[in-house]
Amino acid sequence: MKILLVITTRNSGKIAIPLMQGLSRMGVDWGCFFTNDGVELINNHKCQKALELAKKAVVCEHSWSILGNGNDCPAEMGSQTINSSMMTEVSQVISL
Repeated sequence: MKILLVITTRNSGKIAIPLMQGLSRMGVDWGCFFTNDGVELINNHKCQKALELAKKAVVCEHSWSILGNGNDCPAEMGSQTINSSMMTEVSQVISL
């Protein structure tokens, strides 16, 4: 995986979703970790569609337990340890 997007806020969708789509169009291997209130973005249909082309997409289980309203998470759930591990596997990290 070349690029990891770390989504930290619900307001990042205007940048994050087009960036995900653009990376996919360019053939770049990318992944995503959602944390804090950024986990709410995973409920966005356009975001879910963009994530279909991600190498890996993980949602912070702690943040989801607070903000997921008891719903099933539409992506893999993991810890901040997974986030740290993902960071070691990429050449670039973009935090939004």
